[in-house]
Parts: sequence; C-alpha cells; structure tokens
Amino acid sequence: MINRELLEPQSIVVIGGSNNVHKPGGAIVRNILQGGYQGTLRIVNPKENEVQGIKVFHDVHELPPTELAVLVVPAKLCPDTVEVLASEKHTKAFIIISAGFGEETKAGAELEQRILDTCKQYDAALIGPNCIGLLNRHHHSVFTQPIPKLNPKGVDFVSGSGATAVFILESAVIKGLQFNSVWSIGNGKQIGIEDVLQYMDDHFNPETDSKVKLLYIENIANPDKLLFHASNLIKKGCRIAAIKAGSSESGSRAASSHTGAIASSDSAVEALFRKAGIVRCHSREELTTVGCIFTLPPLTGKRFAIVTHAGGPGVMLTDALSKGGLEVPKLEGEAAEELKSKLLPGSSVANPIDILATGTGEILVTAIDYCENRFDDIDAIAVIYGTPGLITLYEAYELLDKKIRECRKPIFPILPSLHTAGPEVAEFLAKGHVNFSDEVTLATALSQIMRTPKPAPPEMQLYGIDIPKLNKIILGIEENGYVPPQTVREILSCAGIPLVPELVSTSKEELTAFAEHVGYPVVAKVVGPIHKSDVGGVTLNIRTPEHLAMEFNRMMKIEGATGVLVQKMLRGTELFIGAKYEERFGHVVLCGLGGIFVEVLKDVQSGLAPLSYGEAYSMIHSLRGYKIIKGTRGQAGINEQKYAEIIVRLSTLLRFATEIKEIDINPLLADANDVVAVDARILIEKK
Repeated sequence: MINRELLEPQSIVVIGGSNNVHKPGGAIVRNILQGGYQGTLRIVNPKENEVQGIKVFHDVHELPPTELAVLVVPAKLCPDTVEVLASEKHTKAFIIISAGFGEETKAGAELEQRILDTCKQYDAALIGPNCIGLLNRHHHSVFTQPIPKLNPKGVDFVSGSGATAVFILESAVIKGLQFNSVWSIGNGKQIGIEDVLQYMDDHFNPETDSKVKLLYIENIANPDKLLFHASNLIKKGCRIAAIKAGSSESGSRAASSHTGAIASSDSAVEALFRKAGIVRCHSREELTTVGCIFTLPPLTGKRFAIVTHAGGPGVMLTDALSKGGLEVPKLEGEAAEELKSKLLPGSSVANPIDILATGTGEILVTAIDYCENRFDDIDAIAVIYGTPGLITLYEAYELLDKKIRECRKPIFPILPSLHTAGPEVAEFLAKGHVNFSDEVTLATALSQIMRTPKPAPPEMQLYGIDIPKLNKIILGIEENGYVPPQTVREILSCAGIPLVPELVSTSKEELTAFAEHVGYPVVAKVVGPIHKSDVGGVTLNIRTPEHLAMEFNRMMKIEGATGVLVQKMLRGTELFIGAKYEERFGHVVLCGLGGIFVEVLKDVQSGLAPLSYGEAYSMIHSLRGYKIIKGTRGQAGINEQKYAEIIVRLSTLLRFATEIKEIDINPLLADANDVVAVDARILIEKK
C-alpha cells in the first residue's frame, strides 16, 4: 500500500542517522536537509547528541509520534524497531535502506517477513528493504547522488535495483532530463513496481501529474497487474519506457519444437510490453534517451530534416534514421534553392542541410526557419551543433533555445561538445532543455518508439472459435505429450485455421487412393518420430503411385514409425506460427517466416495471447523479413490479412486451452490468396 505518510510526511525520523555523510545514515540526513524538507526531521543515534545540527534521540522509545521512518541500521535490529514505531509512535510508513534480508539468507527472509507482518497489522506502507530510498518533491529520503532537478512535469522513475537507479540517474542528468520522483523498491516485499504503477494509475491527475514513466525491472511478479495499469496510464496520455533485465535465458533444455527452442522469458516480456504499449529499452543510455524524447512534443510523422555543421554526424544520423524506418527526404525545388542562397558558399541543402563548420548561430536559425515554414514534407528537425574549441557557443545556443520554444515542429538538439563546450551546454540544459549528445543513440531510440504500438484493447473477441468442441477434444486426451496428427487437425479446426488436405494411415492402398483423389504431386511424412526430417521421414514432390508406394515402404521401416501421412503438395512462401505457455504470463505467440528464417536466423516476433488484429499486424511488420511478406523483386506478396487472422484466431483459442504448452505450425504456405497450415505439432500437459 502507498499512503500520504510515505509520500508527504509531516515528520520523518532517520534511525541510524549520523554526522558521517560518506555513510548512508549521514548521507540521507544531508539529502533531506539540502532538499528543503518542510516538516520535522528527527534522528535516532545512541552514540551522538547532535547530527548535522539536529538534536538526537538515543532510543526509539524516546521519540514523539512520527509519520515516516527511514531505517539505516543492521537488519537484525529492524523488525523490533518497526514494531515499536508502528505500535507506539503511530508510524505509518517505512523506508528500509538496510540490506541482509531475503536477498541473502533464509534467516534474513524471516526478518523481512516479520517486518511485513507488522506493517500489515498496523496498515503501514513499506519501501524496501535493501534499497536506496525514495525521492520526490516533498522529501529526499535517499542516500545516493546525484539528486536530479525535480519538476512536477519531470519523469517518474521506478527501479528494482538501487545501484542501477543511480547509474540511470547519472545518464539522465547529463542529458538534462528532469524528474518528478524516483522510487527504489529494493526487495519489493510489500510495494513492487506493479504497485507503484497501480497507485499512479488510480490517482492520476492529467493536469498536475507527470506523463512520463521510466522503469528498470528485474522481476515481474504480476504480469497482469503490470499490463493493466501500464495500459491504463498510456491511454490516459502517459508514455512509458522500460528495461527488463535478466531475461535472456532461452531454454537450455533440448527443445523438441521451434517454438520451444525460440520462446523464452524474454519473449514473454517482449509480448507483454507490446500489448501494454511500453517502449522496450535495453540499456541505460537508451532508456534515458527515450525519456528525453518523451519530454518533447510528439512526432506527427516520420520525415526528418537534419541541420548540421559537421558532415559525418549528419550522414551517420541519416543512416541510422533510415535503418530504423524513419525518413530523411531530399529537399529540392524553389525553397531549397532559396535557402542555399542564404547559406555560406559550399553549403548543402539536399538533406542533411550542411551549413559548414563556420556556420554561425544566425545561419543555423535560417536553416531551422526554412525547415519549419517552407518545407512541408518535414515533420521534425534534428540539429547537430558543437564546436572544435575555437569559439564559444552561448549566443548560438540562446538562438537555438528560442527556436525550440517557437517552432511547431519538434527540434532534437544534438550538442556533442560536452567537454569543449561544457559550460555552454550546461546553461542550455538549465533552461529546461534536453540534449542528445550522440546522434545514432537518438535515432535508435526514435525508431524503437515509432515501432511500439498503442496499448491493445482489453476486449477479447471469440472470432467464431468453437470453444465447446475444443474443451471436448482436450478432455478426451488421456496422456501428456505430443498429440497425433488427427487430433492436431481437430484442435486447429476449432479456430478455423485452414488446413492442407491430408490422410494418415498404415494402409498403402488407402493412401494411394487419397493421393489420386486430391491429385499429384503429394508429400509423404512419417508419423511417430518428432523430428521427421532428421530421420529421413519427409519426401516432397511425389508424382506417381509407384513413387508413393516406395516411400511408404521405406518410411514404415523407420524406428518409431506408426504410420505415414500424405498431403496435397502446395507451393508458396513458408511462414511460421508458434506458441508457448509461460507461467504467470500465459501463452506467448510467435510469428515469422518459416524455413531458414526461423531455424537459423530466428526472425520472430512475439505477442501475448489473446491478440488483437493491431497487435498481429505490429508483429508481422516488425519482422526483419517483412519485405518478403510484402513482396519484393517482382515476387508477389502474401495475403497479409489472412496471416494476421490466423495469428489472432490461434491466440484466442489458446486463451481457452492452458493445457496446450507448446504449439508449432511450421510451415504455413502462403500466396496472394491463401494461407494454409501444412504441418503442426501440439504438446499437451494436463494436471
């Protein structure tokens, strides 16, 4: 629970506060004092009489009632201290900096549980233990530096790691990113990241609250809760970016399907973030860069003008933007020629607009004005402007400050001379601006933002899924493991997924008659072994009864063979759809191109079932091989709508069949008209 006493306490006591500002107890007192805390600050220290100008209490029993307690004492002392404060001093909020709890030992976990039980008994809020504290505009109860500039419209930052929070703050401050609050949840025994988001969602005021949230997550304890409140906040006008650390393990077990080999907890995180509309980041620099972008006016299009006085960075930014799906259109025509006439000889206006190293602040403004008012096919402006150390940049940055405030189109300042022009950049940031010192990091972050879809609608449409039939099929399966081909077809048919005509039999004559009926060529596959290709159990392009009979005889001799499957042979682009059930997350659905793209390149995208059409299209469009799906080099594209429909239908079916632990449809064959499932495996595990 999060209460007023935690966020806006009228009195704070630091248990273990000291005069040594190089230790946590002293640093917290210093930060609270320097932060201008307006309430009453008290200190408990058995060995000191005065700490940083404040009279000290020697024992918690001597304290008057106090609303918030910050504990910086050994872990073994914390449970009894919390008990006294909660029961005798009416303390309703605790921040426990101390380590040595459940993150270390079983005995530590028992201490932690005692604290939690006390807080629950007395209806008190608990941050930590094992954290750096809580920082907001009312009190700076953290022991670390830096203390960022606080602003009601700044960023709300929530971190599962104290040390990482400090490093992210370092990265942010140098960019000029301002904060509204910083939450270090530590072990998160009572208040986790999901709980902070819930509080922000439940109490959101669009007029006064920050609309930017940055998260560093080490553990997602409640994915549904995170999804619900993050989605709500984004729908209310917030923007959220997050790092999820520790999710790179990808199933070291010997996987029996492509889905099992590819799907991992990271796939689940990717899927969850996509559904919520959270921008996924993978580094501190990327997270803080995205946070800075969020503070600027939102992009209304993908077309950038680059104004630079250094050719190389302009070219690198052009390449990075183009690679990320953004555009740097060529500028030409009357307006371009007119601009060129106002620049220095040798300048270029093709885009990037290169005003040369000797271009002054006035020339920079001229180029910006043309991008703002004369070039209609430009949506945003990136300005690269540093110095080789020959001149100061105060005047140029004052002009840039003015343009950023005046222009309708967002301007992204890239001021790379952090050492040579450090004072000038610092003055620019002090005016409330941000700075993207590296152009490629900026382009990467912009691309990631543009690729992130809006939150998916929470409503689930059944799309004609035959749920009663599905339940009956699942109920009739008696053994765990991979189900036979006929059962696979029955399950997929419940979702209306198109299937290639096929027959499984141990009768050569029956299979030959089937091949005559559907028409040659056909495909023969052994039934029994899981990896058919590995045992020579797949033969394509069978065109005669004699060839089919020969392959039947050969396949029935393969170890583990229980029959032969014959299918009508189709042609088209190979696609892949799979899904894996992840505890707490549900089914993670994967899609991609089939064949080498899934086997070797692992070019797949993930989504969390059930999926909307918007999510399915976002997954398809995010594939590296999407150009093949769309059609390239004279080759027609596939029916993208039907591919998306199959993804959506399968994801909805899975929502009603948690017994399906893995499903692998590979390949689906697609052309401009149809998408048909050719081969599939389904792993069932019933309790």
